[in-house]
Amino acid sequence: MNKFKLENLDCPKCAYKLEESLKKLKFVKSVSIDFATLSILIDTSDIKKVQKEIDKIEPGVKIIISKKEENEIYESFNPKKELTFISIIFVFYLLGLIFNKQMETIPYHIPEYILFLTIYILSGWKVILKAVKNLFKGGIFNENFLMTIATLGAIAIHELPEASGVMLFYKVGEFLQDLSVNRSRKLIKSLLEIKPNYANLVTSNEVKKVSPEEVKIGDKVIVKPGEKIPLDGIVVSGNTQVDTSALTGESKQKVIKERDTVLAGMINKSGLITMEVTKPFNESSINKILELVENAIHKKAKTERFFTKFAKYYTPIIVIIALLTAILPPLLIPDQSFIKWIYRSLVILVISCPCALVVSIPLAYFSGIGGASKKGILIKGSNYLDALNSVKTIVFDKTGTITKGVFKVTDIVPYNGYTKEQLLEISAEAEFSSNHPIALSIKESYGKEIDINIIQEFHEIGGQGIKAKINNKIVLIGNDHLMHEYNIDHDTCHISGTIAHVAIDNKYAGYIIISDEIKNDSIEAVNKLKSLGIKNLIMLTGDNKDIADEVSRKIGIKEYYAELLPENKVSILEKLMNQKDKKDKIIFVGDGINDAPVLARADIGISMGNLGSDAAIETSDIVIMDDSLTKISEAIKIAKKTKIILIQNIIFALGIKVLFIFLGFIGIATMWEAVFGDMGVAIIAIFNSTRALKD
Repeated sequence: MNKFKLENLDCPKCAYKLEESLKKLKFVKSVSIDFATLSILIDTSDIKKVQKEIDKIEPGVKIIISKKEENEIYESFNPKKELTFISIIFVFYLLGLIFNKQMETIPYHIPEYILFLTIYILSGWKVILKAVKNLFKGGIFNENFLMTIATLGAIAIHELPEASGVMLFYKVGEFLQDLSVNRSRKLIKSLLEIKPNYANLVTSNEVKKVSPEEVKIGDKVIVKPGEKIPLDGIVVSGNTQVDTSALTGESKQKVIKERDTVLAGMINKSGLITMEVTKPFNESSINKILELVENAIHKKAKTERFFTKFAKYYTPIIVIIALLTAILPPLLIPDQSFIKWIYRSLVILVISCPCALVVSIPLAYFSGIGGASKKGILIKGSNYLDALNSVKTIVFDKTGTITKGVFKVTDIVPYNGYTKEQLLEISAEAEFSSNHPIALSIKESYGKEIDINIIQEFHEIGGQGIKAKINNKIVLIGNDHLMHEYNIDHDTCHISGTIAHVAIDNKYAGYIIISDEIKNDSIEAVNKLKSLGIKNLIMLTGDNKDIADEVSRKIGIKEYYAELLPENKVSILEKLMNQKDKKDKIIFVGDGINDAPVLARADIGISMGNLGSDAAIETSDIVIMDDSLTKISEAIKIAKKTKIILIQNIIFALGIKVLFIFLGFIGIATMWEAVFGDMGVAIIAIFNSTRALKD
């Protein structure tokens, strides 16, 4: 999939029509167009052919490939120039009204036609031109055609001041709408401008300022205090503190020293550091985050898709209503003139444009996603933002999610003549080839170099532990299941904590206690979720029931499943999915590395991002960048706020339009008021949508 900006796309219905037309092309596998961000996400074998098809469907719309042209799109709208032009026309219009008042005894005079038709053409030539072009392409049900028909109808019934005034006020409305949309786009653009602009590349004889895209893996880069770290890498000299807010949404300072990993987008706050680049910029954490946020709007929610299709049928229905309004009352009701009812039908045509909904709804979703990303919550699509409103059950993995996942040996209890030192040494040797957190903690506690020649065999037993042959001795190290599996006689089945039991040559040698702390915010996170009305909270773990019971009790989760193998987690989630109501959604929260199958199966998979972990970003629907569980309740709050904004826009826009259609039908509303009603609704809805960007 490739993403490009679009130039000269100035109509939300045009965007929908273009998307639907491109989907039918054989050389286009998939396509999504978003009017709010002027972007197209497309999978095609020939982008030049796509441009040729666009020229046929929407002449003038251009796919932008270069970054320079892309930036120019946001700057192409010149408010000062537009406002000056509108002001000049408006002055002439006021003079025309004064002049016309004095000449009203003459029913049809040439100066009136010259003046008001000039104002009409200057104000509406773009609208008329687009209407004519669309007419030849069979596109009659769009706002340009409707405005043209309405105003030409007004001219035909000798309402020249009103026809030119409506076109002028429509232009004013378009200007204000463009101003608000442009402001929203710039807000979104500024949100995404956390990308580092340059890197201080160390060459053989100098330090050269270059674009991050030019730096290669293995290159050395200097980062000065106050500068953004341009790429992912490892610090080779110096130490400092960094601000990680661009990645996590939290402005906490993190201490960085030699051999520590740093990520693109962090801000160096104090010391000078030299780093070695480990990833090219297009694979860096910050670039993946930016792509994720920018592309999220193309995964459209049902509400968004509904109203895009709704606009397709809504306008023709309004046109039919307007046509019947112009024809039926004069035919069926005595003493009713055609001119009066034609005028009323023209008012209905003017109010019919569905722009307020078609623009504001995707903008609200994008603002919600953007607002979440500012807090370090990456939501991969408006469909997932929508789904958060229907969450009734949240299932948590324990290790690395509720707990820190950082294991430390806290006690060693030897049996049958072994010493603590002997038990730890042989356990570390048996765990040498394992990368399990428990194995790593045992090896770290041992702290000595291990001679790999003494390890003759090594077998990892899924969900139970390890069987190894060390110096001709058979060593078993793992959970209580492993001891029972090999009929090892022991009386230590119910010890609280994470336990690694050890047996040597089928004789119990003792156990090692490994502690894993509960995260600081786990209890707070559970309480916040309960306060939002989510009572069904479940914990899954591979640990024994004693540990599961202790952890769940401490954090306030009543239901848990313990002693699970990886495949058991999927089957439990499947069971929960089958039991729930179709409308309800289930979240699974995991660390994004070992929980990929469960994250994929859940309605919404949320992973702990660990400051931009590739595995987390790849496998889940929502990523919490700083591993804080309290961000889940924040994500749900953002989703609820976005939904409220959407409902407000829908009720407000449809309510005003229905009201104006009624007022137009009974002869109270004028064409001028209809223009203000139409454009005013769109502007207010657009500004309301951007509230989702804010706290």
